[in-house]
Amino acid sequence: MTNRDKYANMFIVFSYPILIAVLAIVSWGPGYLDWIDLSVFAVMYVWAGFGVTVGFHRLLTHGSFEVKPWLRYTFAIAGSMCVQGAVIHWVADHRKHHAFSDQEGDPHSPHLHGGEGFSGAVKGLWHAHVGWLWEYHATSDYKRYARDLYEDPTMRKIHKAFPLLLLLTFAVPFVAGYVLHGFSLSGGLTTLFWAGLVRVTLQQHITWSVNSVCHFFGKTRFDSDDHATNVWWVALPSFGEGWHHNHHTFPRSAEHGLKKSELDASAWLINTLERVGLATNVVRITPERQEAKLLKNKGEKPVAA
Repeated sequence: MTNRDKYANMFIVFSYPILIAVLAIVSWGPGYLDWIDLSVFAVMYVWAGFGVTVGFHRLLTHGSFEVKPWLRYTFAIAGSMCVQGAVIHWVADHRKHHAFSDQEGDPHSPHLHGGEGFSGAVKGLWHAHVGWLWEYHATSDYKRYARDLYEDPTMRKIHKAFPLLLLLTFAVPFVAGYVLHGFSLSGGLTTLFWAGLVRVTLQQHITWSVNSVCHFFGKTRFDSDDHATNVWWVALPSFGEGWHHNHHTFPRSAEHGLKKSELDASAWLINTLERVGLATNVVRITPERQEAKLLKNKGEKPVAA
């Protein structure tokens, strides 16, 4: 990893929360957060969030469904605006995670970098959540783990355009806020704060919680060789990614929520795309395959540290 990438990760992890806390204390109050800020926040959250969950993850990493090239590239652009790394690096890291899940070689397992006891658990969770960003982020051999994307000229252009897309994810809220608040500079800045800084920080830590929390706490019900778990309160803000145990059991499944009670907004979007003819070859897991992988007790097994 280059020093530029390391410093960028340090800024994201430490400066964002501190900056947001200070600005929130100063700016919270009537006139500083309104429906415009919340609306732009929601639009950007959905756009970038589905870019990661549906685009980076289920489409580009696992090939859970197929789309036309223009939509494939659109998802890659949207996911890049979540500020979790350039698309080819993201995919390569995640494919390597699956290849070595909770074993030596996994970039962000909480079970390999802490040691024994409570302090070891804390160190492991820290590594899985943010610590890996300095040591392992963007270090996976993308020619090995993401060759299909690397050999796509347009995808390489999107990958190299990541710094521009990073700026765009903040420029869009500022411009939207500036215009919708009546060409007000202060309006643009408040929308930039809530729909830019706050939104990006929230989405980053939600994604990182899948790496940390969903390999440490939660429930399992399938026979599995790793420690991935289902955590409902991570699944909701992550558009279904928190059903991580289901995903690790059936990695190519377009649906991570395999029960009606397991809400999975990303699967709903993929199903909608399929109904309107924009998605094909959607991978689903039959009840028979699920039944064959159930634990012997056929119940959900809580996982504790």
